[in-house]
Amino acid sequence: MQNKEEMQDFVLSLFKEKLNQNYYFHNEQHTLYVLDKAVEIAHYEKCTEADIELLKVAALWHDAGYINIYFGHEEESCELSKIYLPDFGYNQKEISIVCGMIMATKTPQSPQNLLEEIVADADLEYLGTSSAENKAMLLYKELKYLNPILTEKQWNETQINFIKTHHYFTNYCKTFAEPAKEAYLSKLIKELNKPKEK
Repeated sequence: MQNKEEMQDFVLSLFKEKLNQNYYFHNEQHTLYVLDKAVEIAHYEKCTEADIELLKVAALWHDAGYINIYFGHEEESCELSKIYLPDFGYNQKEISIVCGMIMATKTPQSPQNLLEEIVADADLEYLGTSSAENKAMLLYKELKYLNPILTEKQWNETQINFIKTHHYFTNYCKTFAEPAKEAYLSKLIKELNKPKEK
């Protein structure tokens, strides 16, 4: 059985070896960001250490499926976690909880409990930060690689529609991320409606 501390290195090495280099957003940096945020939110929400350990596992594996498939990567991430997590000492019950959290990141998000809410929020917390615009451009670049005819205008319309219907679940994100997310949405709408210079 491998050491649980080695798991992070293992997941990141999967990304390094197998992830498409044109995935500018869904990569190891995003995974580590979600991991940090999940832990931060969990402490704020007063989760137990045991819960935080499972949250870390879910955050690490939530996008691992991208190494094999783009659309439907959440299901693939679950399959990979079922294959590899027993080697790191996790039992079937724990793996089932982890898979629930991974699936909670699938949009439209519908988490069923606090742990699933935390991972779902950690995954999209960036929308309520000052780096939302930069990260959105990385995601646009990634999607344009997959669909070369995608325009920035189409992407911004997609973003606006998504953010309008999105809501955070945890008290942490409602308090700290929601205001900045709303400001980002207003900025996107304003830019989209700006008259074109002649």
